[in-house]
Amino acid sequence: MNLRVEDYISIKLHQTDLKLTSEIKSRLQPYNLAPEQNLVMMLLWEKDGLTQNQLSEKLGKDKTNIARMVVNLEGKGFIERKFCPRDRRSLEVYLTEDGRKLKEEVVPVSEAFNADVTEGLSKQDLEHLDQVLTKILNNIKG
Repeated sequence: MNLRVEDYISIKLHQTDLKLTSEIKSRLQPYNLAPEQNLVMMLLWEKDGLTQNQLSEKLGKDKTNIARMVVNLEGKGFIERKFCPRDRRSLEVYLTEDGRKLKEEVVPVSEAFNADVTEGLSKQDLEHLDQVLTKILNNIKG
Protein backbone atom coordinates (compact mmCIF):
# COMPACT_ATOMS: atom_id res chain seq x y z
CA MET A 1 0.00 0.00 0.00
CA ASN A 2 1.40 3.36 -1.03
CA LEU A 3 0.24 6.18 1.23
CA ARG A 4 0.26 9.75 0.04
CA VAL A 5 1.39 12.50 2.42
CA GLU A 6 -2.21 13.56 3.07
CA ASP A 7 -3.06 9.99 4.08
CA TYR A 8 -0.86 10.06 7.17
CA ILE A 9 -2.94 10.79 10.28
CA SER A 10 0.16 12.13 12.06
CA ILE A 11 0.48 14.90 9.45
CA LYS A 12 -3.20 15.84 9.77
CA LEU A 13 -2.85 15.93 13.56
CA HIS A 14 0.28 18.05 13.30
CA GLN A 15 -1.40 20.52 10.92
CA THR A 16 -4.40 20.72 13.24
CA ASP A 17 -2.17 21.28 16.27
CA LEU A 18 -0.28 24.08 14.50
CA LYS A 19 -3.52 25.87 13.59
CA LEU A 20 -5.01 25.40 17.05
CA THR A 21 -1.84 26.69 18.71
CA SER A 22 -1.58 29.68 16.39
CA GLU A 23 -5.21 30.67 16.99
CA ILE A 24 -5.16 30.34 20.78
CA LYS A 25 -1.80 32.15 20.87
CA SER A 26 -3.34 35.17 19.13
CA ARG A 27 -6.37 35.12 21.44
CA LEU A 28 -4.21 34.92 24.59
CA GLN A 29 -1.67 37.53 23.45
CA PRO A 30 -3.57 40.48 25.01
CA TYR A 31 -3.28 38.74 28.40
CA ASN A 32 0.48 38.18 28.17
CA LEU A 33 0.01 34.39 28.21
CA ALA A 34 1.46 31.77 25.92
CA PRO A 35 -0.76 28.74 25.23
CA GLU A 36 1.31 26.39 27.41
CA GLN A 37 1.39 28.95 30.22
CA ASN A 38 -2.38 29.10 29.99
CA LEU A 39 -2.53 25.35 30.62
CA VAL A 40 -0.55 25.82 33.85
CA MET A 41 -2.85 28.65 34.89
CA MET A 42 -5.97 26.59 34.14
CA LEU A 43 -4.69 23.78 36.36
CA LEU A 44 -4.00 26.27 39.16
CA TRP A 45 -7.43 27.86 38.74
CA GLU A 46 -8.86 24.37 39.31
CA LYS A 47 -6.58 23.58 42.26
CA ASP A 48 -4.17 26.14 43.66
CA GLY A 49 -0.96 24.98 45.33
CA LEU A 50 0.10 22.20 42.98
CA THR A 51 3.74 21.17 43.00
CA GLN A 52 5.87 21.57 39.91
CA ASN A 53 6.00 17.75 39.71
CA GLN A 54 2.19 17.57 39.71
CA LEU A 55 2.03 20.17 36.94
CA SER A 56 4.58 18.16 34.97
CA GLU A 57 2.56 14.94 35.35
CA LYS A 58 -0.80 16.52 34.53
CA LEU A 59 0.50 18.24 31.40
CA GLY A 60 2.82 15.46 30.26
CA LYS A 61 5.72 17.90 30.12
CA ASP A 62 9.25 17.40 31.38
CA LYS A 63 10.20 19.05 34.66
CA THR A 64 12.64 21.47 33.02
CA ASN A 65 9.93 22.77 30.68
CA ILE A 66 7.52 23.22 33.60
CA ALA A 67 10.18 24.97 35.70
CA ARG A 68 10.81 27.42 32.84
CA MET A 69 7.08 28.15 32.45
CA VAL A 70 6.68 28.63 36.20
CA VAL A 71 9.60 31.07 36.33
CA ASN A 72 8.09 33.04 33.41
CA LEU A 73 4.65 33.13 35.02
CA GLU A 74 6.21 34.22 38.30
CA GLY A 75 8.04 37.00 36.47
CA LYS A 76 4.71 38.17 35.05
CA GLY A 77 3.30 38.33 38.58
CA PHE A 78 0.65 35.63 38.05
CA ILE A 79 2.05 32.99 40.41
CA GLU A 80 4.50 32.53 43.26
CA ARG A 81 6.52 29.51 44.32
CA LYS A 82 6.78 28.38 47.93
CA PHE A 83 8.68 25.51 49.47
CA CYS A 84 6.42 22.61 50.36
CA PRO A 85 6.18 22.29 54.15
CA ARG A 86 6.11 18.46 53.89
CA ASP A 87 9.11 18.26 51.53
CA ARG A 88 11.58 21.13 51.38
CA ARG A 89 12.88 19.82 48.02
CA SER A 90 9.49 20.42 46.37
CA LEU A 91 8.08 23.74 45.29
CA GLU A 92 4.35 24.44 45.37
CA VAL A 93 2.91 26.94 42.92
CA TYR A 94 0.26 29.41 44.07
CA LEU A 95 -1.74 32.05 42.26
CA THR A 96 -1.15 35.67 43.15
CA GLU A 97 -4.04 38.13 43.34
CA ASP A 98 -3.28 39.13 39.73
CA GLY A 99 -3.28 35.46 38.74
CA ARG A 100 -6.67 34.92 40.35
CA LYS A 101 -8.10 38.02 38.64
CA LEU A 102 -6.75 36.86 35.28
CA LYS A 103 -9.11 33.87 35.43
CA GLU A 104 -12.14 36.15 34.95
CA GLU A 105 -10.71 37.38 31.64
CA VAL A 106 -8.99 34.30 30.25
CA VAL A 107 -11.45 31.50 31.02
CA PRO A 108 -14.15 33.08 28.79
CA VAL A 109 -11.55 33.36 25.99
CA SER A 110 -10.62 29.68 26.40
CA GLU A 111 -14.28 28.65 26.50
CA ALA A 112 -15.07 30.67 23.37
CA PHE A 113 -12.07 29.11 21.61
CA ASN A 114 -13.25 25.63 22.58
CA ALA A 115 -16.76 26.42 21.33
CA ASP A 116 -15.37 27.72 18.03
CA VAL A 117 -13.19 24.68 17.34
CA THR A 118 -15.91 22.20 18.28
CA GLU A 119 -18.66 23.95 16.34
CA GLY A 120 -20.81 21.47 14.45
CA LEU A 121 -19.55 18.50 16.47
CA SER A 122 -22.07 16.54 18.50
CA LYS A 123 -21.42 15.23 21.98
CA GLN A 124 -21.00 11.79 20.41
CA ASP A 125 -18.49 13.19 17.89
CA LEU A 126 -16.44 14.67 20.72
CA GLU A 127 -16.59 11.46 22.75
CA HIS A 128 -15.49 9.44 19.71
CA LEU A 129 -12.68 11.91 18.97
CA ASP A 130 -11.50 11.61 22.56
CA GLN A 131 -11.51 7.80 22.28
CA VAL A 132 -9.59 7.85 19.00
CA LEU A 133 -6.98 10.31 20.26
CA THR A 134 -6.56 8.27 23.44
CA LYS A 135 -5.96 5.15 21.36
CA ILE A 136 -3.37 7.01 19.26
CA LEU A 137 -1.62 8.25 22.42
CA ASN A 138 -1.60 4.74 23.85
CA ASN A 139 -0.16 3.38 20.59
CA ILE A 140 2.69 5.87 20.80
CA LYS A 141 3.42 5.07 24.45
CA GLY A 142 3.81 1.44 23.39
